[in-house]
Amino acid sequence: MSVQTTDYTASEIRSPVSFVANRVFIYGALVFWAFICLFPIYWTITTSFKTAVDVTQGHLIPFVDFQPDWKGWRSLGLSPDSLFQTSTVREEFLKRFMNSVITSVGASSLAIIIGSLAAYGLTRYRYHFAWFKNEDISFFFLSQLILPPVVLALPFLVLYREVGLLDTRVGLILLYTLMVLPIVIWIMRDQFNSIPVELEEAALVDGLTIWGAFFRIVMPIALPGMVAAFILAMVLCWNEYFFAALLTSTDAKTIPVMVASQTGSQGINWWSMAALATAAITPLAVIGIALERYLIMGMTAGAVK
Repeated sequence: MSVQTTDYTASEIRSPVSFVANRVFIYGALVFWAFICLFPIYWTITTSFKTAVDVTQGHLIPFVDFQPDWKGWRSLGLSPDSLFQTSTVREEFLKRFMNSVITSVGASSLAIIIGSLAAYGLTRYRYHFAWFKNEDISFFFLSQLILPPVVLALPFLVLYREVGLLDTRVGLILLYTLMVLPIVIWIMRDQFNSIPVELEEAALVDGLTIWGAFFRIVMPIALPGMVAAFILAMVLCWNEYFFAALLTSTDAKTIPVMVASQTGSQGINWWSMAALATAAITPLAVIGIALERYLIMGMTAGAVK
């Protein structure tokens, strides 16, 4: 009777330890990176509750380094003790906030409608304009993002002055739509490419029209991608500052312009700017958390076929 012995190598003996060490290293790196990404948000929120002395001395931890104060929110008329009092600053903030909501939602919705139809056409039909084919057209749309916004400043300023769109929400909506349309087309093109054409062919055989197949078959499947494209477009429109500052003066100013205006002859009102910034990022954070499932599904669509 022979007895077999098994010789374990050093790497096999250390494999469980190496596995645990690798996991600790990976999760430690992720936690560190999350801290780096979230720290500016933490700094902004805590700064909105600081006084001038706490801001200049760089205090970080509430109730430890400094006592929270409503000074930043009080300057906007949004503190508990001033919320039910008349405040011109609060009225201005609400007006700028609504301008941002209307322009961002309007431009994103318009971009989703136009971009989805354009992307659907690029994935289901073949085009040939001179030397331009489907791939060239798609790249042309994406290449528009390379153009610096400052190049378009003077043309849009002259054009909007001639057609009466300066300092209007409609003007910002149209401009923001053009700005985010290439991104929407690119996202939705990948989304439609991941949907088998056979589903639409079967719907056409069953008696549906092309539009019927698009609305009843394709759109429900592509909904996560549309939501992801909408959120991304809305974030870009919401945070846009250059054209909002250039093409508006009083009526159509948005939140980013108001945040940047918190400077005066005596310096920057960091507490007011932080309170404004916190109020500006809160809606986007709520939307992102609420629609996280659709956002992840839409951004990963087409990655695996």
